[in-house]
Amino acid sequence: MSHILVVEDEAIIRTALKRLLERHQYQVKEAGSVSETEQYDLNTFDLIISDLRLPGEPGTEMIKRAPDTPVLIMTSYASLRSAVDSMKLGAVDYIAKPFDHDEMVETVQRIIAARSERQAAQASAPSSPAANSKPAANVAEPAQPQGDGHDMGIIGSCESMQTLFKRIGKVAPTDSTVLIQGESGTGKELVARAMHERSQRAKAPLISVNCAAIPETLIESELFGHEKGSFTGATAGRTGLVEAADGGTLFLDEIGELPLEAQARLLRVLQEGEIRRVGSVQSHKVDVRLVAATHRDLKTMARQGLFREDLYYRLNVIELRLPPLRDRGKDVLLIAEALLQRAAANMKQEGLHFSQDARHAILNYTWPGNVRELENAIERSAILCDHDEITADLLGIELDAEIERASEAANALQTMQHNDSSGQEPAEDLSLEDYFQHFVLEHQEHMTETQLAHKLGISRKCLWERRQRLGIPRKKTANS
Repeated sequence: MSHILVVEDEAIIRTALKRLLERHQYQVKEAGSVSETEQYDLNTFDLIISDLRLPGEPGTEMIKRAPDTPVLIMTSYASLRSAVDSMKLGAVDYIAKPFDHDEMVETVQRIIAARSERQAAQASAPSSPAANSKPAANVAEPAQPQGDGHDMGIIGSCESMQTLFKRIGKVAPTDSTVLIQGESGTGKELVARAMHERSQRAKAPLISVNCAAIPETLIESELFGHEKGSFTGATAGRTGLVEAADGGTLFLDEIGELPLEAQARLLRVLQEGEIRRVGSVQSHKVDVRLVAATHRDLKTMARQGLFREDLYYRLNVIELRLPPLRDRGKDVLLIAEALLQRAAANMKQEGLHFSQDARHAILNYTWPGNVRELENAIERSAILCDHDEITADLLGIELDAEIERASEAANALQTMQHNDSSGQEPAEDLSLEDYFQHFVLEHQEHMTETQLAHKLGISRKCLWERRQRLGIPRKKTANS
């Protein structure tokens, strides 16, 4: 059983985190400050989880006090800049509060597993001078992080991307259907292309279709083809995109936007391996490997009747998750450098580089539009710059406003947490989605959507999307 020390001054969070970890068979000790940890032998712990801001000494002090034990730093969204500094000091990783339970457990499991592997390596090679190196260096920056990703045309050295590369390598040679989950702009099509190029179908076509870009009235004809005269304007027969991908790979991006009628036809392709053109009575066999992608929660949509449940389970044979750019640490700088080199080459302008303030802004901005937003910002700055140096102003990153909005959201969630905990047992569900759901259900009867969004520090569009994803119905009121 692994031993974990939790250092957190807020009792409600400390107790809830202890219960969460104990439910997953970890032995947990706790302390309210760095000074309180003096009662323990820090070398006996497999992991230390510490809040960044503590009374007295900061949480980063635990890195110095326990140099041979990995330290996971917890920080609010408003303090991500400090979290990056913690990584530089030797923290193994950081996690934002309010944290998601699954994310916390997965992070803890990953760190402890990595520590066990290092200890096994030390045991097999005790004379190696590298055996006594800091654990943070091996976990935060793997020795061979980029080779696989670069071979795939994808940049990434963080742990989640390394896991993704390994899974692509395992899944690509098979014919299994794959569902790629990730926010818009994270590079889902790059993953689909990498899988196709590493499959046995690499010499056959890869047909990419954006389901959200095709009008609903034409989607079935585009995907499955049509016969002459099958509808007004069908002056000739046409082969559909599914048939065009025969022998190769069909990539359906934003599959959550596919109409229910087209979903039924697609289900037949997966079940029977055949299609029937619009207006035809005959079916044609097709040999297609399907890769789908979406930023939506298809499982919730299926529960709400917005997506066929049987199709969802047919699609979700292998699931690959792409992390958002804000969760990829220093990857954002690697990607930014590569995009700047490409922009400079396109404009035949050598010597372009980021200033120190630009690098700082790139690292600390949350990039809600992910890689697509980063690429646009760099292209714009490369065009507008008068010199070789790209500054933060040219990138157009409003870092202060971003941090202020994040701070407001964190404060709102903290207020909810204290309100919920008064006179009750310490809450165990500290995730952002849990508090979001609780706050909306409690206040939607006397607050408008605009007021709810403002209190949560998000836009009305984001509020609506989270309602859809979590299945929270909107309360109809006179002032909504």
